[in-house]
Amino acid sequence: MPLTDSQQLDAAIAEARKSRAEGGIPIGAALIVDGKVLATGHNRRVQDASPIHHGETNCLENAGRLPASVYARATMVTTLSPCDMCTGAILLYKIPRVIIGENRTFYGGEDYLRQRGVDVVVLDSAECVELMTEFIAAEPELWNEDIGV
Repeated sequence: MPLTDSQQLDAAIAEARKSRAEGGIPIGAALIVDGKVLATGHNRRVQDASPIHHGETNCLENAGRLPASVYARATMVTTLSPCDMCTGAILLYKIPRVIIGENRTFYGGEDYLRQRGVDVVVLDSAECVELMTEFIAAEPELWNEDIGV
């Protein structure tokens, strides 16, 4: 039986919690294909001193090389509205569906995704909001660095 949107988000939340436990930014992602978790990832900017290892891009890296036919059946699940870089990666690989845990603490490129025909679902997860709210309060400078402020 395929995973529900909330169950898919659980995989991304687990990654967000892992990132925070490692001293990083609590954003996680999962790539779901044919109702199953194909790969997960989390923001590793702090851990790897990398400007590009956001949750979604780390997840795509962990998935490895995939044919276009796989991406065409995929859903990208992310705990936070995707930034412009991650939005671009979703569009580049023509991922047709994105599940977003929350967009209250950061509103990224979801309007652009919709304009480009991507099915965007925002679950407004209290758990995701809490993860980011606590992080932003505790480490505002790190958060501003992550979003380019």
